[in-house]
Amino acid sequence: MMRSLRWIASAALLVGFQPLIAQDVAKPKSTVIYVAEQQTVPAGKKAVVEVHFAVVDGYHVNSHTPKSDFLIPTVLKVQPAAGVTEAAPEYSTGHDFSFAFDSSTKLDVYTGTFTVKLPVVAAAGSHTLDATLHYQACDHAACYPPKSLPLQVLFTAQ
Repeated sequence: MMRSLRWIASAALLVGFQPLIAQDVAKPKSTVIYVAEQQTVPAGKKAVVEVHFAVVDGYHVNSHTPKSDFLIPTVLKVQPAAGVTEAAPEYSTGHDFSFAFDSSTKLDVYTGTFTVKLPVVAAAGSHTLDATLHYQACDHAACYPPKSLPLQVLFTAQ
């Protein structure tokens, strides 16, 4: 009797942990990385702050303008900051991508590195823009739930 209970408890634990094990293996870790760098722009004049990102090898993310309404675009949202007036972000151009199982369908994606340009007019001094990059990463076989990457863009206006 005791042996049967142990076997049932062990089987229940294994069954209970299976989804966790499978999720850890299939779930991508960070697929987009913010490449932070200090930048300097002219104070009080229109300028551009560049925000650079890197997509991990083996993955791609939809561009800002994916070719289907079903795909989630990459979008950078910037919080207002004192002393800085920003305009709408300008996104890099994506490139065509198709899956091996359907070469006729072309998607517009980012791989490797891509840049988002933030047009700004800033008062003299150091500034920090709080922003969030929303994106959906995919690999050769599947797309993963959308993610948000919080970041801080540091720059100096002088």
